[in-house]
Amino acid sequence: MEPLAAYPLKCSGPRAKVFAVLLSMVLCTVTLLLLQLKFLKPKINSFYAFEVKDAKGRPVSLEKYKGKVSLVVNVASDCQLTDRNYLALKELHKEFGPSHFSVLAFPCNQFGESEPRPSKEVESFARKNYGVTFPIFHKIKILGSEGEPAFRFLVGKYLPCLADSSKKEPRWNFWKYLVNPEGQVVKFWRPEEPIEVIRPDIAALVRQLIIRKKEDL
Repeated sequence: MEPLAAYPLKCSGPRAKVFAVLLSMVLCTVTLLLLQLKFLKPKINSFYAFEVKDAKGRPVSLEKYKGKVSLVVNVASDCQLTDRNYLALKELHKEFGPSHFSVLAFPCNQFGESEPRPSKEVESFARKNYGVTFPIFHKIKILGSEGEPAFRFLVGKYLPCLADSSKKEPRWNFWKYLVNPEGQVVKFWRPEEPIEVIRPDIAALVRQLIIRKKEDL
């Protein structure tokens, strides 16, 4: 008489094979998804890879500033630091721009609600009152989940491995980020730091850029 224990053994063979096939299919699917995420997800490692909006709400690729030195600033019209900073930014842009350097201004209302104006009025205000010629973009958010991706990149929130974002995130208006021609942040300054502190670093980067261009000729 055949032992009863033999029956489960006969039935377990096909079940084990089916389970192994299903497990293999699941593992293959997961592996394919991981490979797609790895190879298809864009690796953004440059500020100039982002697209933003101008003061009129039209899309602008920051690629147009690639190859230049940029000073990116979050600006506000009704701040106690507005006059001093706008005049300093105007001076820097006039001194080093526009061929090799540009100030890029992004209005933001998250710091003391100091920028209540719509984007087009911000641009008009800065042009009329300070005579600035550098680009002023659409008003953005910097803090929180709705933060502008281009600005999140600057402070290290977009790719946290690139920088210590806790030290670089703006805490007030007119934080300044120096971006090299390749789109990497090389230095940043708080709003109260004078233009005399900022100028040498901009000058050094612009000088390097000019030398490199001459060597490429």
